[in-house]
Amino acid sequence: MGKPVVLVAEELSPAGIAVLESDFEVRSVDGADRGQLLAAVTDVDALIVRSATKVTAEVFQHAKKLRVVARAGVGLDNVDVESATKAGVMVVNAPTSNIVTAAEHAIALLLATARNVPQGHGALKQGEWKRSRYTGVELQGKTVGVLGLGRIGVLVAQRLAAFDMNVIAYDPYVQAARAAQLGVKLVTIDELLRDSDFITVHLPKTPETLGLIGDKELHRVKPSVRIVNAARGGIVDEEALDLALKDGRVAGAGIDVFSTEPCTESPLFHHDNVVVTPHLGASTHEAQEKAGTQVARSVKLALSGEFVPDAVNVQGGAVAEDVKPGLPLAEKLGRIFTALAGGVPVRLDVVVRGEITGHDVKVLELAALKGVFVDVIEEAVTFVNAPLLARDRGVEVTLTTSEDSPDWRNVVQVRGTMGDGSVVSVSGTLTGPKHIERIIEINGYDMELVPTEHMAFFTYTDRPGIVGVVGKLLGESGVNIASMQVGRAAKGAQALIALTVDSAIPTQLVDGIKAEIGAEMGRRVDLEA
Repeated sequence: MGKPVVLVAEELSPAGIAVLESDFEVRSVDGADRGQLLAAVTDVDALIVRSATKVTAEVFQHAKKLRVVARAGVGLDNVDVESATKAGVMVVNAPTSNIVTAAEHAIALLLATARNVPQGHGALKQGEWKRSRYTGVELQGKTVGVLGLGRIGVLVAQRLAAFDMNVIAYDPYVQAARAAQLGVKLVTIDELLRDSDFITVHLPKTPETLGLIGDKELHRVKPSVRIVNAARGGIVDEEALDLALKDGRVAGAGIDVFSTEPCTESPLFHHDNVVVTPHLGASTHEAQEKAGTQVARSVKLALSGEFVPDAVNVQGGAVAEDVKPGLPLAEKLGRIFTALAGGVPVRLDVVVRGEITGHDVKVLELAALKGVFVDVIEEAVTFVNAPLLARDRGVEVTLTTSEDSPDWRNVVQVRGTMGDGSVVSVSGTLTGPKHIERIIEINGYDMELVPTEHMAFFTYTDRPGIVGVVGKLLGESGVNIASMQVGRAAKGAQALIALTVDSAIPTQLVDGIKAEIGAEMGRRVDLEA
Protein backbone atom coordinates (compact mmCIF):
# COMPACT_ATOMS: atom_id res chain seq x y z
CA MET A 1 0.00 0.00 0.00
CA GLY A 2 1.17 3.54 -0.77
CA LYS A 3 1.46 6.42 1.63
CA PRO A 4 -1.71 8.14 2.86
CA VAL A 5 -2.66 11.09 0.65
CA VAL A 6 -2.99 14.64 1.95
CA LEU A 7 -4.70 17.12 -0.36
CA VAL A 8 -3.73 20.77 0.17
CA ALA A 9 -6.49 22.91 -1.31
CA GLU A 10 -5.01 26.32 -0.57
CA GLU A 11 -1.62 27.86 0.08
CA LEU A 12 0.08 26.34 3.11
CA SER A 13 3.31 27.52 4.69
CA PRO A 14 6.49 25.71 3.52
CA ALA A 15 7.08 24.62 7.11
CA GLY A 16 3.65 22.97 7.14
CA ILE A 17 4.32 21.17 3.86
CA ALA A 18 7.66 19.96 5.22
CA VAL A 19 5.95 18.37 8.24
CA LEU A 20 3.71 16.38 5.87
CA GLU A 21 6.07 15.34 3.11
CA SER A 22 8.12 12.92 5.21
CA ASP A 23 5.16 10.63 5.87
CA PHE A 24 2.50 11.34 3.25
CA GLU A 25 1.91 11.87 -0.42
CA VAL A 26 1.09 15.57 -0.68
CA ARG A 27 -1.09 16.77 -3.56
CA SER A 28 -2.43 20.21 -4.31
CA VAL A 29 -5.59 21.58 -5.91
CA ASP A 30 -7.36 24.90 -6.32
CA GLY A 31 -10.02 24.46 -3.64
CA ALA A 32 -12.01 27.42 -4.94
CA ASP A 33 -12.62 25.52 -8.19
CA ARG A 34 -15.49 23.24 -7.21
CA GLY A 35 -15.10 20.80 -10.06
CA GLN A 36 -11.39 20.34 -9.42
CA LEU A 37 -11.93 19.91 -5.69
CA LEU A 38 -14.63 17.23 -6.01
CA ALA A 39 -12.55 15.29 -8.49
CA ALA A 40 -9.44 15.50 -6.34
CA VAL A 41 -10.94 14.38 -2.99
CA THR A 42 -12.17 10.98 -4.13
CA ASP A 43 -9.13 9.03 -2.90
CA VAL A 44 -7.51 11.27 -0.28
CA ASP A 45 -7.12 10.62 3.45
CA ALA A 46 -6.84 14.23 4.59
CA LEU A 47 -7.85 17.63 3.26
CA ILE A 48 -6.24 20.91 4.33
CA VAL A 49 -8.00 24.20 3.59
CA ARG A 50 -7.93 27.82 4.59
CA SER A 51 -10.98 30.09 4.17
CA ALA A 52 -11.76 30.01 0.43
CA THR A 53 -12.52 26.28 0.10
CA LYS A 54 -16.08 25.32 1.06
CA VAL A 55 -16.08 21.86 2.65
CA THR A 56 -19.76 20.91 2.44
CA ALA A 57 -21.76 17.68 2.67
CA GLU A 58 -21.15 17.28 -1.07
CA VAL A 59 -17.42 17.03 -0.45
CA PHE A 60 -17.89 14.25 2.10
CA GLN A 61 -20.11 12.37 -0.34
CA HIS A 62 -17.28 12.34 -2.88
CA ALA A 63 -14.45 11.72 -0.37
CA LYS A 64 -15.12 8.17 0.79
CA LYS A 65 -11.60 7.69 2.22
CA LEU A 66 -11.42 11.03 3.97
CA ARG A 67 -10.48 10.82 7.65
CA VAL A 68 -9.62 14.39 8.59
CA VAL A 69 -10.30 17.95 7.41
CA ALA A 70 -7.90 20.57 8.71
CA ARG A 71 -8.51 24.32 8.59
CA ALA A 72 -5.24 26.26 8.67
CA GLY A 73 -6.69 29.01 10.81
CA VAL A 74 -9.11 29.63 13.64
CA GLY A 75 -12.61 29.92 12.16
CA LEU A 76 -14.59 26.99 10.73
CA ASP A 77 -17.32 28.88 8.89
CA ASN A 78 -16.38 27.19 5.62
CA VAL A 79 -16.43 23.64 7.02
CA ASP A 80 -19.71 21.79 7.58
CA VAL A 81 -18.72 20.24 10.90
CA GLU A 82 -22.06 18.44 11.34
CA SER A 83 -21.73 16.69 7.97
CA ALA A 84 -18.13 15.82 8.78
CA THR A 85 -19.16 14.25 12.07
CA LYS A 86 -21.92 12.23 10.40
CA ALA A 87 -19.36 11.02 7.87
CA GLY A 88 -16.95 10.06 10.63
CA VAL A 89 -14.43 12.69 9.55
CA MET A 90 -12.41 14.50 12.17
CA VAL A 91 -12.26 18.30 11.88
CA VAL A 92 -9.29 20.18 13.28
CA ASN A 93 -8.17 23.78 13.21
CA ALA A 94 -5.35 25.90 14.63
CA PRO A 95 -7.06 27.70 17.54
CA THR A 96 -3.95 29.31 19.01
CA SER A 97 -2.14 30.20 15.80
CA ASN A 98 -3.18 33.85 15.73
CA ILE A 99 -3.66 34.83 19.37
CA VAL A 100 -0.36 36.70 19.65
CA THR A 101 -0.93 38.35 16.28
CA ALA A 102 -4.45 39.42 17.26
CA ALA A 103 -3.28 40.79 20.61
CA GLU A 104 -0.48 42.76 18.99
CA HIS A 105 -2.82 44.25 16.41
CA ALA A 106 -5.19 45.45 19.13
CA ILE A 107 -2.27 47.15 20.85
CA ALA A 108 -1.14 48.63 17.52
CA LEU A 109 -4.58 50.18 17.08
CA LEU A 110 -4.58 51.43 20.67
CA LEU A 111 -1.19 53.11 20.21
CA ALA A 112 -2.20 54.51 16.84
CA THR A 113 -5.31 56.11 18.31
CA ALA A 114 -3.36 57.46 21.29
CA ARG A 115 -0.64 59.08 19.18
CA ASN A 116 -2.50 59.83 15.93
CA VAL A 117 0.08 57.86 13.96
CA PRO A 118 -1.85 57.32 10.69
CA GLN A 119 -3.19 60.88 10.70
CA GLY A 120 0.27 62.35 11.10
CA HIS A 121 1.64 59.96 8.49
CA GLY A 122 -1.02 60.93 5.97
CA ALA A 123 -0.56 64.65 6.53
CA LEU A 124 3.21 64.50 6.19
CA LYS A 125 2.95 62.42 3.03
CA GLN A 126 0.87 65.26 1.60
CA GLY A 127 3.56 67.78 2.52
CA GLU A 128 1.89 69.10 5.69
CA TRP A 129 3.90 69.52 8.91
CA LYS A 130 1.16 69.67 11.61
CA ARG A 131 2.73 68.74 14.92
CA SER A 132 0.30 70.59 17.17
CA ARG A 133 -2.78 69.21 15.40
CA TYR A 134 -1.79 65.63 16.16
CA THR A 135 -0.77 65.91 19.79
CA GLY A 136 -1.57 62.61 21.49
CA VAL A 137 -1.77 61.12 24.97
CA GLU A 138 0.52 58.81 26.96
CA LEU A 139 -0.47 55.33 28.08
CA GLN A 140 1.49 55.45 31.34
CA GLY A 141 -0.76 55.89 34.34
CA LYS A 142 -3.95 55.59 32.29
CA THR A 143 -6.66 53.00 32.92
CA VAL A 144 -7.39 50.46 30.21
CA GLY A 145 -10.57 48.42 30.36
CA VAL A 146 -10.30 44.96 28.78
CA LEU A 147 -13.67 43.50 27.77
CA GLY A 148 -13.09 39.75 27.88
CA LEU A 149 -10.21 37.89 29.55
CA GLY A 150 -9.89 34.99 27.13
CA ARG A 151 -6.50 34.06 25.74
CA ILE A 152 -6.23 37.16 23.57
CA GLY A 153 -7.58 39.46 26.28
CA VAL A 154 -5.03 38.08 28.74
CA LEU A 155 -2.18 38.70 26.29
CA VAL A 156 -3.36 42.27 25.74
CA ALA A 157 -3.66 42.86 29.49
CA GLN A 158 -0.16 41.53 30.13
CA ARG A 159 1.39 43.68 27.43
CA LEU A 160 -0.42 46.86 28.43
CA ALA A 161 0.63 46.34 32.05
CA ALA A 162 4.21 46.71 30.76
CA PHE A 163 3.24 50.23 29.64
CA ASP A 164 2.56 50.95 33.34
CA MET A 165 -1.16 51.12 32.73
CA ASN A 166 -3.83 50.33 35.32
CA VAL A 167 -5.57 47.27 33.85
CA ILE A 168 -9.20 46.53 34.72
CA ALA A 169 -11.43 43.96 33.04
CA TYR A 170 -15.01 42.81 32.70
CA ASP A 171 -15.58 39.09 32.23
CA PRO A 172 -18.31 37.32 34.24
CA TYR A 173 -16.76 33.98 33.32
CA VAL A 174 -13.42 34.56 35.05
CA GLN A 175 -12.88 34.20 38.79
CA ALA A 176 -11.49 37.22 40.66
CA ALA A 177 -8.59 35.14 42.00
CA ARG A 178 -7.48 34.25 38.48
CA ALA A 179 -7.65 37.89 37.40
CA ALA A 180 -5.66 38.92 40.47
CA GLN A 181 -2.91 36.47 39.47
CA LEU A 182 -2.69 38.38 36.19
CA GLY A 183 -2.54 41.72 38.00
CA VAL A 184 -5.97 42.63 36.63
CA LYS A 185 -8.86 44.00 38.68
CA LEU A 186 -12.26 42.56 37.76
CA VAL A 187 -15.01 45.19 37.66
CA THR A 188 -18.60 45.49 36.49
CA ILE A 189 -19.22 46.70 32.97
CA ASP A 190 -20.59 49.98 34.36
CA GLU A 191 -17.37 50.52 36.33
CA LEU A 192 -15.29 49.72 33.28
CA LEU A 193 -17.19 52.21 31.13
CA ARG A 194 -16.96 54.89 33.81
CA ASP A 195 -13.27 54.53 34.71
CA SER A 196 -11.47 53.59 31.47
CA ASP A 197 -9.29 55.91 29.44
CA PHE A 198 -9.01 53.16 26.83
CA ILE A 199 -11.39 50.27 26.16
CA THR A 200 -10.33 47.24 24.13
CA VAL A 201 -12.78 44.49 23.13
CA HIS A 202 -11.88 40.78 23.23
CA LEU A 203 -15.24 38.99 23.41
CA PRO A 204 -16.92 36.37 21.22
CA LYS A 205 -19.88 37.51 19.15
CA THR A 206 -23.03 36.09 20.75
CA PRO A 207 -26.63 37.29 21.16
CA GLU A 208 -25.56 38.71 24.54
CA THR A 209 -22.47 40.57 23.27
CA LEU A 210 -23.95 41.88 20.02
CA GLY A 211 -24.27 45.64 20.48
CA LEU A 212 -22.81 45.39 23.98
CA ILE A 213 -21.20 48.80 23.50
CA GLY A 214 -24.16 50.77 22.22
CA ASP A 215 -25.68 54.21 22.59
CA LYS A 216 -26.54 53.81 26.26
CA GLU A 217 -23.06 52.60 27.13
CA LEU A 218 -21.37 55.35 25.12
CA HIS A 219 -23.20 57.93 27.22
CA ARG A 220 -21.44 56.55 30.32
CA VAL A 221 -17.82 56.81 29.16
CA LYS A 222 -15.30 59.59 29.65
CA PRO A 223 -15.21 62.02 26.73
CA SER A 224 -11.46 61.31 26.57
CA VAL A 225 -11.94 57.56 26.07
CA ARG A 226 -10.51 55.74 23.06
CA ILE A 227 -12.15 52.47 22.01
CA VAL A 228 -10.51 49.57 20.17
CA ASN A 229 -12.36 46.65 18.60
CA ALA A 230 -10.19 43.99 16.99
CA ALA A 231 -12.42 41.09 18.09
CA ARG A 232 -15.73 40.77 16.21
CA GLY A 233 -17.81 43.25 14.26
CA GLY A 234 -21.06 44.31 15.87
CA ILE A 235 -19.96 44.13 19.51
CA VAL A 236 -19.39 47.87 19.28
CA ASP A 237 -22.47 49.44 17.66
CA GLU A 238 -21.00 51.36 14.72
CA GLU A 239 -23.90 53.81 14.40
CA ALA A 240 -23.78 54.60 18.11
CA LEU A 241 -20.01 55.06 17.94
CA ASP A 242 -20.36 57.39 14.94
CA LEU A 243 -22.85 59.54 16.88
CA ALA A 244 -20.66 59.55 20.00
CA LEU A 245 -17.68 60.71 17.94
CA LYS A 246 -19.76 63.45 16.34
CA ASP A 247 -20.95 64.62 19.77
CA GLY A 248 -17.46 64.59 21.25
CA ARG A 249 -18.40 61.89 23.79
CA VAL A 250 -15.58 59.62 22.54
CA ALA A 251 -12.08 60.90 21.75
CA GLY A 252 -11.10 58.26 19.21
CA ALA A 253 -11.40 54.67 18.05
CA GLY A 254 -9.39 51.90 16.43
CA ILE A 255 -11.57 49.47 14.47
CA ASP A 256 -10.43 46.31 12.68
CA VAL A 257 -13.77 44.48 12.40
CA PHE A 258 -17.17 45.51 11.10
CA SER A 259 -20.75 44.28 11.28
CA THR A 260 -20.70 43.52 7.56
CA GLU A 261 -17.50 42.53 5.80
CA PRO A 262 -15.90 43.30 3.49
CA CYS A 263 -16.63 46.90 4.50
CA THR A 264 -15.49 49.62 2.13
CA GLU A 265 -17.80 52.43 3.27
CA SER A 266 -18.77 53.41 6.77
CA PRO A 267 -19.61 56.64 8.63
CA LEU A 268 -16.62 55.83 10.83
CA PHE A 269 -14.29 56.37 7.87
CA HIS A 270 -15.13 60.08 7.87
CA HIS A 271 -13.79 60.77 11.37
CA ASP A 272 -10.20 61.99 11.49
CA ASN A 273 -9.81 60.51 14.98
CA VAL A 274 -10.70 56.97 13.89
CA VAL A 275 -8.09 54.43 12.76
CA VAL A 276 -9.46 51.57 10.66
CA THR A 277 -7.93 48.41 9.19
CA PRO A 278 -9.51 45.70 6.99
CA HIS A 279 -9.70 42.84 9.51
CA LEU A 280 -5.95 42.41 9.82
CA GLY A 281 -6.00 40.90 13.31
CA ALA A 282 -4.73 37.49 12.14
CA SER A 283 -2.69 38.72 9.21
CA THR A 284 0.99 38.16 9.89
CA HIS A 285 3.48 35.81 8.27
CA GLU A 286 4.14 34.23 11.65
CA ALA A 287 0.47 33.49 12.28
CA GLN A 288 0.12 31.91 8.84
CA GLU A 289 3.17 29.74 9.45
CA LYS A 290 1.91 28.68 12.89
CA ALA A 291 -1.45 27.78 11.38
CA GLY A 292 0.23 25.67 8.70
CA THR A 293 2.49 23.75 11.05
CA GLN A 294 -0.22 23.24 13.68
CA VAL A 295 -2.71 21.67 11.28
CA ALA A 296 0.03 19.62 9.62
CA ARG A 297 0.93 18.11 12.99
CA SER A 298 -2.75 17.46 13.74
CA VAL A 299 -3.18 15.69 10.39
CA LYS A 300 -0.13 13.59 11.16
CA LEU A 301 -1.57 12.58 14.54
CA ALA A 302 -5.02 11.86 13.08
CA LEU A 303 -3.74 9.66 10.27
CA SER A 304 -1.58 7.80 12.80
CA GLY A 305 -4.64 7.09 14.93
CA GLU A 306 -3.30 9.12 17.86
CA PHE A 307 -4.95 11.63 20.18
CA VAL A 308 -5.53 14.97 18.42
CA PRO A 309 -5.49 18.02 20.73
CA ASP A 310 -7.22 20.41 18.33
CA ALA A 311 -10.08 18.15 17.19
CA VAL A 312 -13.32 20.13 17.33
CA ASN A 313 -15.93 17.44 16.70
CA VAL A 314 -14.54 14.31 18.36
CA GLN A 315 -12.46 13.60 21.43
CA GLY A 316 -9.52 12.35 19.42
CA GLY A 317 -9.39 9.01 21.25
CA ALA A 318 -11.49 5.86 21.51
CA VAL A 319 -15.02 6.43 22.84
CA ALA A 320 -17.32 3.50 23.66
CA GLU A 321 -20.33 3.18 21.37
CA ASP A 322 -22.69 3.35 24.37
CA VAL A 323 -21.09 6.62 25.47
CA LYS A 324 -21.09 8.46 22.13
CA PRO A 325 -24.84 9.33 22.08
CA GLY A 326 -24.41 11.14 25.39
CA LEU A 327 -21.83 13.62 24.11
CA PRO A 328 -24.28 16.13 22.56
CA LEU A 329 -26.49 15.88 25.66
CA ALA A 330 -23.60 16.57 28.04
CA GLU A 331 -22.54 19.58 26.00
CA LYS A 332 -26.11 20.94 26.00
CA LEU A 333 -26.29 20.51 29.77
CA GLY A 334 -23.09 22.52 30.09
CA ARG A 335 -24.50 25.30 27.91
CA ILE A 336 -27.76 25.35 29.86
CA PHE A 337 -25.82 25.45 33.13
CA THR A 338 -23.85 28.53 32.08
CA ALA A 339 -26.96 30.32 30.86
CA LEU A 340 -28.73 29.60 34.16
CA ALA A 341 -25.72 30.47 36.32
CA GLY A 342 -24.83 33.65 34.46
CA GLY A 343 -21.18 32.97 35.15
CA VAL A 344 -18.51 30.34 35.67
CA PRO A 345 -18.54 28.40 38.95
CA VAL A 346 -15.77 28.03 41.48
CA ARG A 347 -16.37 24.28 41.43
CA LEU A 348 -18.01 22.17 38.72
CA ASP A 349 -19.17 18.61 39.39
CA VAL A 350 -20.09 16.34 36.50
CA VAL A 351 -22.04 13.37 37.88
CA VAL A 352 -22.72 10.32 35.71
CA ARG A 353 -25.02 7.54 36.97
CA GLY A 354 -26.26 4.25 35.55
CA GLU A 355 -25.15 1.42 33.30
CA ILE A 356 -23.03 3.73 31.18
CA THR A 357 -20.49 4.03 34.00
CA GLY A 358 -19.25 0.57 33.11
CA HIS A 359 -17.35 2.39 30.35
CA ASP A 360 -14.79 5.19 30.52
CA VAL A 361 -17.02 8.29 30.70
CA LYS A 362 -14.28 10.91 31.05
CA VAL A 363 -15.30 12.26 27.66
CA LEU A 364 -18.73 13.20 29.09
CA GLU A 365 -16.97 15.47 31.57
CA LEU A 366 -15.07 17.04 28.68
CA ALA A 367 -18.28 17.49 26.68
CA ALA A 368 -20.02 19.17 29.62
CA LEU A 369 -17.01 21.39 30.23
CA LYS A 370 -16.92 22.32 26.57
CA GLY A 371 -20.59 23.31 26.81
CA VAL A 372 -19.92 25.46 29.88
CA PHE A 373 -17.48 27.63 27.92
CA VAL A 374 -18.54 27.41 24.28
CA ASP A 375 -20.93 30.37 24.35
CA VAL A 376 -18.74 32.69 26.40
CA ILE A 377 -15.20 32.25 25.10
CA GLU A 378 -13.88 34.09 22.06
CA GLU A 379 -11.67 31.28 20.75
CA ALA A 380 -12.83 27.84 19.65
CA VAL A 381 -13.57 25.50 22.58
CA THR A 382 -12.60 21.85 22.12
CA PHE A 383 -12.59 18.71 24.23
CA VAL A 384 -8.93 19.26 24.92
CA ASN A 385 -8.70 22.97 25.63
CA ALA A 386 -11.85 23.05 27.78
CA PRO A 387 -9.95 21.78 30.88
CA LEU A 388 -7.28 24.42 30.26
CA LEU A 389 -9.95 27.12 30.05
CA ALA A 390 -11.37 25.89 33.37
CA ARG A 391 -7.96 25.88 35.00
CA ASP A 392 -7.17 29.36 33.71
CA ARG A 393 -10.42 30.62 35.24
CA GLY A 394 -9.90 28.98 38.59
CA VAL A 395 -12.64 26.35 38.17
CA GLU A 396 -12.15 23.10 40.09
CA VAL A 397 -13.65 20.24 38.04
CA THR A 398 -14.56 16.77 39.30
CA LEU A 399 -16.14 13.72 37.68
CA THR A 400 -18.22 11.41 39.89
CA THR A 401 -19.66 8.10 38.69
CA SER A 402 -22.10 5.62 40.21
CA GLU A 403 -23.84 2.55 38.84
CA ASP A 404 -26.86 3.42 40.99
CA SER A 405 -29.58 5.27 39.05
CA PRO A 406 -33.00 4.40 40.51
CA ASP A 407 -35.22 6.45 38.19
CA TRP A 408 -33.43 6.46 34.83
CA ARG A 409 -31.19 4.04 33.00
CA ASN A 410 -28.46 6.68 32.74
CA VAL A 411 -28.22 10.26 34.01
CA VAL A 412 -25.69 13.06 33.47
CA GLN A 413 -25.78 15.99 35.87
CA VAL A 414 -23.80 19.24 35.65
CA ARG A 415 -23.70 20.91 39.07
CA GLY A 416 -21.73 24.02 39.92
CA THR A 417 -20.99 25.95 43.09
CA MET A 418 -20.81 29.68 42.45
CA GLY A 419 -18.60 32.23 44.14
CA ASP A 420 -21.40 33.25 46.51
CA GLY A 421 -21.98 29.66 47.63
CA SER A 422 -25.16 29.12 45.60
CA VAL A 423 -25.55 25.90 43.63
CA VAL A 424 -26.88 25.55 40.08
CA SER A 425 -27.64 22.14 38.60
CA VAL A 426 -29.10 20.62 35.46
CA SER A 427 -29.56 16.91 34.69
CA GLY A 428 -30.42 15.04 31.55
CA THR A 429 -30.89 11.58 30.10
CA LEU A 430 -31.44 9.78 26.81
CA THR A 431 -34.60 7.75 26.26
CA GLY A 432 -35.63 5.10 23.77
CA PRO A 433 -33.80 3.54 20.84
CA LYS A 434 -33.49 6.94 19.17
CA HIS A 435 -31.72 8.42 22.21
CA ILE A 436 -34.17 11.29 22.70
CA GLU A 437 -32.62 13.98 24.89
CA ARG A 438 -34.54 15.02 27.99
CA ILE A 439 -33.82 17.50 30.74
CA ILE A 440 -35.00 15.82 33.93
CA GLU A 441 -33.90 18.26 36.64
CA ILE A 442 -33.17 21.97 37.05
CA ASN A 443 -31.92 23.26 40.40
CA GLY A 444 -33.56 20.38 42.24
CA TYR A 445 -36.93 20.59 40.44
CA ASP A 446 -37.97 17.41 38.62
CA MET A 447 -39.27 17.70 35.06
CA GLU A 448 -39.21 16.03 31.65
CA LEU A 449 -38.34 18.54 28.97
CA VAL A 450 -36.94 17.95 25.50
CA PRO A 451 -34.29 20.66 25.00
CA THR A 452 -34.88 22.97 22.05
CA GLU A 453 -33.07 25.92 20.51
CA HIS A 454 -34.91 28.46 22.66
CA MET A 455 -35.87 27.97 26.30
CA ALA A 456 -36.48 30.03 29.43
CA PHE A 457 -36.62 29.30 33.15
CA PHE A 458 -38.17 31.31 35.99
CA THR A 459 -38.07 30.61 39.74
CA TYR A 460 -40.83 32.26 41.78
CA THR A 461 -43.14 31.78 44.76
CA ASP A 462 -45.98 29.40 43.86
CA ARG A 463 -49.38 31.12 43.65
CA PRO A 464 -52.38 31.16 41.30
CA GLY A 465 -52.27 33.02 37.98
CA ILE A 466 -48.54 32.99 37.26
CA VAL A 467 -48.75 30.65 34.26
CA GLY A 468 -51.36 32.92 32.69
CA VAL A 469 -49.27 36.04 33.26
CA VAL A 470 -46.22 34.47 31.64
CA GLY A 471 -48.25 33.24 28.66
CA LYS A 472 -49.90 36.64 28.22
CA LEU A 473 -46.61 38.57 28.23
CA LEU A 474 -45.01 36.18 25.74
CA GLY A 475 -48.08 36.25 23.50
CA GLU A 476 -48.19 40.04 23.45
CA SER A 477 -44.58 40.02 22.25
CA GLY A 478 -45.25 37.46 19.51
CA VAL A 479 -43.30 34.63 21.18
CA ASN A 480 -45.07 31.29 20.73
CA ILE A 481 -44.83 28.72 23.55
CA ALA A 482 -44.02 25.21 22.37
CA SER A 483 -44.22 23.64 25.83
CA MET A 484 -44.40 24.69 29.47
CA GLN A 485 -43.78 22.73 32.67
CA VAL A 486 -44.09 23.78 36.29
CA GLY A 487 -42.22 22.12 39.13
CA ARG A 488 -42.50 22.99 42.80
CA ALA A 489 -41.20 21.82 46.14
CA ALA A 490 -44.62 22.10 47.81
CA LYS A 491 -47.86 24.04 47.53
CA GLY A 492 -47.13 27.74 48.03
CA ALA A 493 -43.36 27.14 48.09
CA GLN A 494 -40.73 27.94 45.49
CA ALA A 495 -41.64 26.85 41.97
CA LEU A 496 -39.95 26.68 38.58
CA ILE A 497 -41.49 27.38 35.18
CA ALA A 498 -39.62 25.79 32.27
CA LEU A 499 -40.52 26.94 28.76
CA THR A 500 -39.58 25.95 25.25
CA VAL A 501 -40.48 28.57 22.64
CA ASP A 502 -40.33 28.94 18.88
CA SER A 503 -38.06 32.00 18.83
CA ALA A 504 -35.54 33.70 21.06
CA ILE A 505 -37.06 35.69 23.92
CA PRO A 506 -35.59 39.22 23.97
CA THR A 507 -33.57 39.94 27.11
CA GLN A 508 -35.81 42.87 28.02
CA LEU A 509 -38.86 40.58 27.86
CA VAL A 510 -37.19 38.09 30.20
CA ASP A 511 -36.51 40.96 32.59
CA GLY A 512 -40.12 42.14 32.24
CA ILE A 513 -41.56 38.71 33.04
CA LYS A 514 -39.19 38.36 35.97
CA ALA A 515 -40.34 41.70 37.39
CA GLU A 516 -44.04 41.02 36.74
CA ILE A 517 -44.13 37.70 38.58
CA GLY A 518 -41.54 38.63 41.22
CA ALA A 519 -39.16 35.88 40.07
CA GLU A 520 -35.93 35.31 41.94
CA MET A 521 -34.37 33.90 38.80
CA GLY A 522 -35.22 34.45 35.16
CA ARG A 523 -32.96 33.17 32.39
CA ARG A 524 -33.25 32.54 28.69
CA VAL A 525 -31.26 29.74 27.07
CA ASP A 526 -30.44 29.72 23.37
CA LEU A 527 -28.87 26.56 21.96
CA GLU A 528 -28.45 27.53 18.31
CA ALA A 529 -25.41 25.92 16.73
